[in-house]
Amino acid sequence: MKRANPRQIAYQVLGKVAEGGYSDLALDAELGRHPGLDPRDRGLVTELVYGVLRQQGRVDYALGRFCNQPLPKLEARVRRLLRIGAYQLLCLDRIPPSAAVNTTVELARQQQLERATGFINGVLRGLIRGLDQLTWPDRVQDPQGYLVHVGSLPDWLAKRWLQAFGANEACLLADAMAQPAPLTIRVNTLCAEPAAVLARLQEFDPDARPCDYAPEGIRLSHAAVLAELEPESFQVQDQASMLIPHLLGAKPGEQLLDACAAPGGKTTQLAALAQNRAEIVAIDLHPHRVKLLQNGVKRLQCQGVSARAWDLTSPPRFIPSASCDRILLDAPCSGLGVLRRNPETRWNRKETDISSLVQLQLRLFDIVAPLLKPGGSLVYSLCTTTPEETTGVLDTFLERHPEFRLADLSAQLPSAWHELLDTQGFLRTAPHRHDDMDAFFAVKLAKKS
Repeated sequence: MKRANPRQIAYQVLGKVAEGGYSDLALDAELGRHPGLDPRDRGLVTELVYGVLRQQGRVDYALGRFCNQPLPKLEARVRRLLRIGAYQLLCLDRIPPSAAVNTTVELARQQQLERATGFINGVLRGLIRGLDQLTWPDRVQDPQGYLVHVGSLPDWLAKRWLQAFGANEACLLADAMAQPAPLTIRVNTLCAEPAAVLARLQEFDPDARPCDYAPEGIRLSHAAVLAELEPESFQVQDQASMLIPHLLGAKPGEQLLDACAAPGGKTTQLAALAQNRAEIVAIDLHPHRVKLLQNGVKRLQCQGVSARAWDLTSPPRFIPSASCDRILLDAPCSGLGVLRRNPETRWNRKETDISSLVQLQLRLFDIVAPLLKPGGSLVYSLCTTTPEETTGVLDTFLERHPEFRLADLSAQLPSAWHELLDTQGFLRTAPHRHDDMDAFFAVKLAKKS
């Protein structure tokens, strides 16, 4: 049987993403068609897909120096091939330059692009010859250019980050977002002790270590070690995501609502924090994602979780008013805090999307607010950086709902977490500042009695 070509698989996945698909779903689907693919080849496919998307701005900048035609005017298939080849030349030291070029040219032939093989060969070989002389925008002299062409951000986002964070912070954040995210797991404390799981992992991964903040979190250097664990003992989850359920402060015997719950990492963590003795209603818009959540609840041996599909832009008829002790609203957002995990967001998200997302977030806020008991708590969290979706939505909600007030997170959190709070007392994490975790925003509100 002919061996599957990892570069061709990556090419197919990137084509699906270019048509509007999600990189993780497209990658999983394509790899699923090749169950016998060698693990090293699977790794190369994953590296090429996520790497090209994360580094597209950098790759295009380099190609533009050696291409006699503007990249946007090239046929999309040719541009995709050039990016795959150039990414290998720029970012993958273990692949010989000649192999990167030759395999890209051969891939062009396989795609019936014989007419473009000479052009592709010439551009990539020109990049090899000129790589040492290639100059990049300076982060001090030209921070906007650096963010776009080295940090691989779209122009509009580079301008926003410069304005919000200043040149140095914006460049550090962009650098972090251009790299692969770390592999972290949350130990399921319903079934295992973090110390025991860590000790087991360190037998196979000496670099495994506890996360700096999340008490259940462990950071690993490679995924293969997970095969040594029982499936019910862990959940792959970013450390920033692990912090959010702790803010809610769930207790046994309480009624909880996880308003935008799938894929369920926070839902199952809430169950663990409440020792499987809370009643949790978990809602998501999409039935297939609810199924994913239910599978996780079963695997992690969580109890008291009721999951269902519902569009929360309408009041959920199955939840009585003022019946919830605590509500988690981890709302849909622009996703700018997880660009390294969903790298296509860099290129698919538009600045004009933000205003419609703000309206959705406010609508969800307005729907869940009456479901909370007087004296109850609500945590609003997002994986983004925009002021409109974070403090802007919060300010508008508090104006509309004077029965809510800000809760003091510093009084609740361990002292080691206080550095995660900004000057207003809101949780704000950043990969370049806080143990390489995703960029999240969260605030806790209390409903007046």
